[in-house]
Amino acid sequence: MSEIKKIALAYSGGLDTSIIIPWLKETYPGCEVIAISGNVGQASELDGLEEKALKTGASKLYIEDLRKEFIEDFIYPTVKADAKYENQYLLGTSFARPIIAKRIVEIAKAEGCDAICHGCTGKGNDQVRFELTIKAFAPEMKIIAPWRIWNIKSRAEEIDYAEAHNVPLKINRETNYSKDKNLWHLSHEGLDLEDPANEPMYDKILEMSVTPEKAPDKDTYVTIHFEKGIPTAIDGETLGAVELMDKLNKLGGENGIGILDMVENRLVGMKSRGVYETPGGTILYKAHEALETLTLDRETMHAKQELSHKFADLVYFGQWFTPLREALSAFVDKTQETCTGDVKLKLYKGNMILSSVTSPYTLYDEEVATFDRDDVYNQADSAGFINLYGLPIWVRAELDIKRGKNK
Repeated sequence: MSEIKKIALAYSGGLDTSIIIPWLKETYPGCEVIAISGNVGQASELDGLEEKALKTGASKLYIEDLRKEFIEDFIYPTVKADAKYENQYLLGTSFARPIIAKRIVEIAKAEGCDAICHGCTGKGNDQVRFELTIKAFAPEMKIIAPWRIWNIKSRAEEIDYAEAHNVPLKINRETNYSKDKNLWHLSHEGLDLEDPANEPMYDKILEMSVTPEKAPDKDTYVTIHFEKGIPTAIDGETLGAVELMDKLNKLGGENGIGILDMVENRLVGMKSRGVYETPGGTILYKAHEALETLTLDRETMHAKQELSHKFADLVYFGQWFTPLREALSAFVDKTQETCTGDVKLKLYKGNMILSSVTSPYTLYDEEVATFDRDDVYNQADSAGFINLYGLPIWVRAELDIKRGKNK
C-alpha cells in the first residue's frame, strides 16, 4: 500500500463517500485525497460540499460543471436512440457515470494521482460503469473500491463509522434511502423498498414530482420542437439544454409524470427494486417517439426499435465508451436527419396524451391514407400483392392437401 501516495476520489458527499475519506487516510497512511465531484444537476446536494470534504480529510475538492455536456453528449444520444432498459428504465444513473468517471480520470492524471477510488458497492452496477470508463482512459491506473475490501457490511454500519469519526451526514437511520440525483432523474432504493410487496411511501420519498392524485385537476399542454432528434424549444421558446430540461422537469413534476416503480435485473445477476422520478425525461421520450412515427419509414423504425434494446443494455452495463455504442449512435444519427418537427402533448394527472404532431419531413400522406375517394391508390392492386406475399402459405397448403395432410 505504501506506493499509493495520492488518491482521486469520486466524491458526492453522500453516506458512502463521506466516510471513505477518513477510511482512506487510515488505510493508506500519509496519502493525499483529492475529492472530485461532477455537477450533473444535484442542485442543493452540492451545498457545503467543499467544507465537508476538507474537514473530513481531503486536501482539495474539484466541483466540475458537467451539466451541458451531460445533456448534449450523453442524454440526447440516448433519447434519440429511444433506449429504455428492460422497456422501462430511462437510464438516469447509468449515463451519468461515464461522464463523471471520464472527468475524474482527467483530473487524476493532471494531479499525478496513483489511484482512483469510488464508493460503489460490490453488488451494484455503478462499480462497472466507473471502472470500465477508467479502463478506457487510464488502463494503467490502480482502482480502489472500499466496499470490496473493508469490514463495513451495511449502511447502518456506515452510519456507525460516520458517528465515530465525527463525519456530518444529511440523513438519519429512518431516511437512509440510497438515492442518486441529477438533472434527469432521482432514484430511491433501500429500506422498505427492498420488499416488492411494500407500496412505496410516495408522500415521504418524492422530491421532483407529486403523485397523480395531487396533480392539478386541469390539463396542461406543452409543445416541444425537435431539430434532427434534439429538443430545442418549448412552446415556441428556444432554450439551452439545461434550461429546457429544467422546464420540462417542472412541468412533468407538477403533473405527476414519470414516476416508475420497477424491479430490474442488475448486471451482476440479482434483481433490485427502485423507484425513479424522471418527469422531464419521460415527456421527452414520449414526444420523440411520436415524432418518429411521422419521419421514419417502416423498415428503419423496426430496425431502430430492435437496436434500441441493445443500446440500452450498453448504457446500463457501463459500455458507453465502446466501438459498438459509437457505431449504434452513428446509425441513430442517420435516422434523425429528418426527425424535425413539433409535438404537442396534454399532461394530466400522470398521463401524457398526444395532441398533435407535425413535421416538414412527414411520410404521412393523407391522400394515400384516406378512407374517402382518392386518385393515387388503386385498391385492385392489393389482390396481386396478397397473392405474391401469401405464395409460400398457399404452396404449403396445396402440397399438404396433395399429401393428404389437410383432408
